[in-house]
Amino acid sequence: MDEAESEVLAYLSYPESLHAKICSTNPIERLNQEIKRRSRTVEIFPCESAILRLVGALLIEQNDGWAVARSYLNLADLARVCDADKTDPEPDRQ
Repeated sequence: MDEAESEVLAYLSYPESLHAKICSTNPIERLNQEIKRRSRTVEIFPCESAILRLVGALLIEQNDGWAVARSYLNLADLARVCDADKTDPEPDRQ
């Protein structure tokens, strides 16, 4: 753990308002739930490539939704972190 301390605590370099969302598994759980919901309606897949196409299409759909319509993380907070990274290559971590 001592050797990986900086990696384990990397989330601390982000604003405190984002810590809970960074540590949350809600987005991946929601994605898995959507994959299960859509695959249940198909019931039987003719081949493995059909499953991959369905999951791939869902991933693209989710990515587009997150990029355009929804913002799980506050973009202003993320911009501040990105700006800090440009000016200070190694931000202080508490």
